[in-house]
Amino acid sequence: MAMVYRALLLVGIVLTARLCACKAHGDVGVGDGFSIEIIHRDSVKSPYHDPALSAHDRVLAAIRRSTARAAVLARSYTGNGVVSEVVEKPFESLMVVNVGTPPTRMLAIVDTGSNLVWLKCKPRTAATKCKLEAAAAPPSTMFDPSSSSTFGPVPCYFDACHALKGASCDASLGCKYHISYLDGTQTRGLLSTETFTFNSVPGGQRTVHVPKVNFGCSKSWKGTFAADGIVGLGPGNGSLIGQLGIGTTLGRRFSYCMVPYYVENASSALNFGARAAVTEPGAATTALIRNKAGAQRYAIVLESVKVGNSSFEHLSNVIVDSGSVLTFLDKGLIDPIVEELRRRIGLPTVKSPSRLLQLCYDVSTFAQKYLFETRVPDMTLYLAVFGEAVTLKVDNTFAEVREGIMCFAMAPVTKERPVAVLGHITQQNMHVGYDLDKGTVTFAPADCARSYNSWFKKSDR
Repeated sequence: MAMVYRALLLVGIVLTARLCACKAHGDVGVGDGFSIEIIHRDSVKSPYHDPALSAHDRVLAAIRRSTARAAVLARSYTGNGVVSEVVEKPFESLMVVNVGTPPTRMLAIVDTGSNLVWLKCKPRTAATKCKLEAAAAPPSTMFDPSSSSTFGPVPCYFDACHALKGASCDASLGCKYHISYLDGTQTRGLLSTETFTFNSVPGGQRTVHVPKVNFGCSKSWKGTFAADGIVGLGPGNGSLIGQLGIGTTLGRRFSYCMVPYYVENASSALNFGARAAVTEPGAATTALIRNKAGAQRYAIVLESVKVGNSSFEHLSNVIVDSGSVLTFLDKGLIDPIVEELRRRIGLPTVKSPSRLLQLCYDVSTFAQKYLFETRVPDMTLYLAVFGEAVTLKVDNTFAEVREGIMCFAMAPVTKERPVAVLGHITQQNMHVGYDLDKGTVTFAPADCARSYNSWFKKSDR
């Protein structure tokens, strides 16, 4: 009987270890949550900042990236029901993550359209290392697993490996993966665990340690990847949010507050745990739905849009995606909105600097800009399920894409990009919070630059 008891106890220990190795363990010591900095790709803090570009050049470049990303979002759902990863090149946001013990500082793409966390790792052979460094677009940092005391492999028989599409066992029973992106780039590596450290304020006055985070340690790739990897914030269990929710007291909650694209030297905030609660006045909540792309995207149902006192009903599924600068809506909705705006603004239009932008105005003088801004009506998005609404001001609907030229920052979906998307400009100066445990997303107007400073002051207490 004693032998049977010991055998059962051993089985229980093994099963517990197997389950726990899939989780981000540990008391991270942040009962009130924590906040970190989001770096826009065009910020002076970003290695991808191009000082030769004017502010308006950057806006037009971001619009072009929006087109590419919208097309990729559509192509990420294939006809045979297989969900592919969004290609990471049309990205907008970066975050710093410190990996390992001692930590290696890495700059990763923030992607709400991905359920993976993977980083570039140093390969074992010098020849492969030289080849990969030649392929990597500088600046690039590679994590060296051999230099960390907390690095560990994830066995291929663990649930975390089974959940990774296309993963298999290597000769040592490690979990090897091969990810193909839609532009033809690829990456291979081993699913591993490591301690991730986040700076809760710029400069590292407060740090948050999360042990045993599952991540892909990529040791080979084909093509050129920007940044040092990707931190997926998608709704899947393998994303950073999924792992924080399983293995810590933070819950599956996060939020962001994006400063306007035209504000230089200002940072946006990415909040986790209790700090992700959206409590500002005027908050509107709706349910997250499971869209055609499965569990990889955050999608909501839009019931109708109101421009001034004119309403346009058009039930449609919309992906909430901060990685796209523009908002894309069904043509049957965009066309009447554009005509109503044209009628209400009542000013002469000018030629658009981009074929994507349908409605542009000359605001080159103070008088023209004042007249334009006073004539642009509020736009209200009516969200399904709870019957709540989000009000958009002129900064959420128009963008200065060239000096003195203001254009409507929404475009119709097309055959090439047939997915409706709620983009960055529509979301800027809004606190947007996702609660995956409740299955909801909440929008509230906010001064994001001021909120950023407020959250970080709180974290110093």
